[in-house]
Amino acid sequence: MYPGLTKGASETIHTWGTDDQKRTYLPNMISGDWSGTMNLTEPQCGTDLGLLRTKAEPNDDGSYNISGTKIFISAGDHDLTENIIHLVLARISGAPDGMDGISLFIVPKINIKDDGSLGDRNGVTCGSLEEKMGIHSNATCLLNYDNAKGYLLGPENKGMRAMFTMMNEARLGVAVQGLAIAEVAQQNAAEYARDRIQGRALTGAKNPDDAADPIIVHPDVRRMLMTNRAFTEGARAMALWGALQIDISHNDPDEKTRENADDMLALMTPVLKSYLTDQGVEAASRAMQCLGGHGYINEWGMEQFLRDARIAPIYEGTNGIQAMDLVGRKLPRKNGEVIRKYFAMIQSFIDDNKDNDDMEHYCTLLDKALKRQQAATMWLMQNAMENPDHAGATAHYYLNLMALVSMGHAWGTMALKAKNMIAEGTGDKTFLENKIKTADFFFNHILPETASLRIKVEAGADDVMSLDAQSF
Repeated sequence: MYPGLTKGASETIHTWGTDDQKRTYLPNMISGDWSGTMNLTEPQCGTDLGLLRTKAEPNDDGSYNISGTKIFISAGDHDLTENIIHLVLARISGAPDGMDGISLFIVPKINIKDDGSLGDRNGVTCGSLEEKMGIHSNATCLLNYDNAKGYLLGPENKGMRAMFTMMNEARLGVAVQGLAIAEVAQQNAAEYARDRIQGRALTGAKNPDDAADPIIVHPDVRRMLMTNRAFTEGARAMALWGALQIDISHNDPDEKTRENADDMLALMTPVLKSYLTDQGVEAASRAMQCLGGHGYINEWGMEQFLRDARIAPIYEGTNGIQAMDLVGRKLPRKNGEVIRKYFAMIQSFIDDNKDNDDMEHYCTLLDKALKRQQAATMWLMQNAMENPDHAGATAHYYLNLMALVSMGHAWGTMALKAKNMIAEGTGDKTFLENKIKTADFFFNHILPETASLRIKVEAGADDVMSLDAQSF
């Protein structure tokens, strides 16, 4: 949490800051001597930042006095670093109402002298620490700004555009949090299942010298462990694909290639953030289930994974907002050109490998899943404009449908690579064979969920919106 937020804040200053701001803040932030935060949420506004009230009054020296209250500020106050560099959204006096009147400011916890040394305490204080369900090792603060000296970062009234540099990076980081907690929970569950002796295998004793078999012999335990394994390995491939797009978008010598990678990353960011965090919670819950009652007991540590995982679908833009961003903004982006490129990427993989006997089964199932997503996309295009509630009610289902298709593409790519390496006699054969077995489980047991998700998308909003608000 602490270094991740600092990385995002420093990247935002690097992208939007003046040369003087970069010299002032970046060396100490990148070294870890100073840390960073982002300050968006206020008591009266969470997602709807157009309701923001924090004010910025200009000073004669070019700085601003920042006054207001921010809540849910991760890493908002601590003594782990010499200084904390807050990035704060505020409204300059006379700015337009709504999102178009928001600017972004650098507000250090401790003011910085002209020679770069630390001066007096700035007018920002921690009003309280939140008592949370999980992530107890991170200080989540209410911060009060009382004429704190701040410095405009990026253009006036363009704060949301600048802050999205940090938010998009943070969303990818949170996606990896979902994956990481799923992975550590899975490791603990697998180790427990190999050691815990209880019951006999349905097909006969596997451990006849003991009174019972280890629970890993039971198909239902295997189902949970295989589901987690298929998710974590597939999610890791998706996250690494996203990281590759970042590198390509920054470093490829070809401008068109850079633009394409940036488009694909923008399309997939809400999918990665939402799906990996939702399923991270589900994976931690399945891992807890493998431990039975011991999973619910504090001393085993499994319950902490579930508590810590639960924040990830909430912060950095709730997963419902991610789904709406995907359907409302990313699908129509560039008149649909980006989603068409996404479809073409997966279709190209199918066409290139469908005549390979080793890949035919995967390609057949992936092709069916892709066609379901394409049909769901067409349904949204035809119906959501007529009634926007159709988009809102089904965006969650559509995002999960797209996530499964994307993970199918990732698993197909891994299966192809594993089969080729076995044929070449390279690599660890057991590892590669296990990769193929896990791919088989994903394609046969998880990817078919795309069929029900398409049906849910095309069910639309009528049933969702039918009850009167007072009837809930």
